[in-house]
Amino acid sequence: MISWRAIAAATMFAAAPGLLAGEVPPDARRSGYAFMGPDTRAMQDEDTANPGMLFVLDGEQLWKKKTGSAERACADCHGDARASMKAVAARYPAFGKALARPVTLDQRINLCRANHQQATPLPYESRDLLALSAFVAHQSRGIPITTGDDPQLKPFVDQGRDLFMQREGQLNLACTNCHDDNFDKRLAGAPITQGQPTGYPLYRLEWQTLGSLERRLRSCMTGVRAQAYDYGSPELVALELYLMSRARGLSMETPAVRP
Repeated sequence: MISWRAIAAATMFAAAPGLLAGEVPPDARRSGYAFMGPDTRAMQDEDTANPGMLFVLDGEQLWKKKTGSAERACADCHGDARASMKAVAARYPAFGKALARPVTLDQRINLCRANHQQATPLPYESRDLLALSAFVAHQSRGIPITTGDDPQLKPFVDQGRDLFMQREGQLNLACTNCHDDNFDKRLAGAPITQGQPTGYPLYRLEWQTLGSLERRLRSCMTGVRAQAYDYGSPELVALELYLMSRARGLSMETPAVRP
């Protein structure tokens, strides 16, 4: 059964004339923070009120914890994350030379666990992986996103852009129909943003927990009644890469807070 939210979406887009996909110009791109109400902004701005900071604190402890058969901690290789991880998340997904493809920050953490700590990779959306990712990304808060500068990433960025523009699901909608053509409007009372991924992993009030960008993308796919890609799939990585490159120049906010 199609939900009232899906019906509202289909009705809004059917009523909107000339839905021509057109990317938001770079000088007009805005973080989702700009679309939030004062209460949500205040929650993000104050670290003691931001529930995502609990994950950052957990991640700091995991950073120092020895694990795996190698009995090594992240800090044993990288030292103080405030220095070594500064600006790192702002360039992810990054090209992994050994794999000849882009890898997300979550995937890089798991590659480090497997290759250097000889530990079992952490499951997608697990608290420990979200905490480590949030802690690393938090070190880039306030730093402009640079993802996509590497020319080796271009074909993957193009793939992500194609997926962003591609209509899918029973509602026959593309990401661009919401986030390029109809941002600044509202859907079922919630603001439609430009979909700029400046604060992931972020705390979503709807989820009552922290979540990754891949979780948000999968939720959108389910919302248009499409089959969601698996976590870590090439398609989700390409979409994340395109979105981060699309947000180039905007500042990292991790952990952001959204409705």
